Amino acid sequence: MKILITGVAGFIGSQLAKKLYSLGYSIIGIDNLNNYYEVSLKENRLKEINSKDFIFYQESLEKHEAINRIFEIEKPDVVINLAAQAGVRYSLENPHAYIDSNIVGFMNILESCRHNKVKQLIYASSSSVYGANTSLPFSTSDNIDHPLSLYAATKKANELMAHTYSSLYNIPTTGLRFFTVYGPWGRPDMALFKFTKNIIEGKPIDVYNNGDMMRDFTFVDDIVEAISRLVEKKAVPNPEWSGKSPNPSSSYAPYKVYNIGNNSPVNLMDFIEAIEEKVGKKAIKNFMPLQAGDVPATYADVEDLYNDIEFRPETSIKDGVGKFVDWYIDYYKIKL
Repeated sequence: MKILITGVAGFIGSQLAKKLYSLGYSIIGIDNLNNYYEVSLKENRLKEINSKDFIFYQESLEKHEAINRIFEIEKPDVVINLAAQAGVRYSLENPHAYIDSNIVGFMNILESCRHNKVKQLIYASSSSVYGANTSLPFSTSDNIDHPLSLYAATKKANELMAHTYSSLYNIPTTGLRFFTVYGPWGRPDMALFKFTKNIIEGKPIDVYNNGDMMRDFTFVDDIVEAISRLVEKKAVPNPEWSGKSPNPSSSYAPYKVYNIGNNSPVNLMDFIEAIEEKVGKKAIKNFMPLQAGDVPATYADVEDLYNDIEFRPETSIKDGVGKFVDWYIDYYKIKL
């Protein structure tokens, strides 16, 4: 089976490519290697894939003809779309980047899937779609009509666009709402990376909402394991779905949405403490109010995921943070 991964030089994409290659799949990757953060980290992730058969294209999803040409040449069976402009706060500063990548780019993926007989599309959504919803844990059957950032709105739009193509063209689509993914090879703009760097260097860390935050931190290996199982579990129509009481997580069409989270929220202060213990230094904390676009708590209901693939993320914060810090120290050649 040939699997095309967009965002293959990204945090999740690169780890997923290694996993799927180890399972015997042929991997094609697309990434534009943009400079949202250090390009060298993306290039080194690609080197880690370490497969002679790995085919890589440096291209942007916004370029429809170029993307469709790759599909025509490679003829992938499954597409896993992880490419996106990430980050809630950055969406307040540069909204156009999110429309270009997350809306126009995703539209081009859908069209290429349609015209090249792709058998299944799996794509990244986000826990941010739950927005103003405060009913915990977040369920895929919840309403998601009140996003708090443009990033969240683009991810909801992706789910709606995917459903349209599942309905019109019978393309099985599976959306994955990721909950605060962390781990080795993570992005420099993410909290764990910034906290670890600043604690080691003796610099202050910004602690939002005065530390009163809960996050369902999910280790990257658990995300990758779930996706690798879903490759063999394509979406099918739900015979019990009813338009009179529509469940947004499934459909009469071959469409499905899952939460992928640890199902175990952790207080932000406990998360910071896990870093402090691993590094052996106390953080200098700069307490700040809740930021625009942020939500105070996330918590994933993953029963659907477990029922369908018999897997739920379970990596503890202590283990996950420990693995990240070990990677960070080794990658940047730091002596504590």
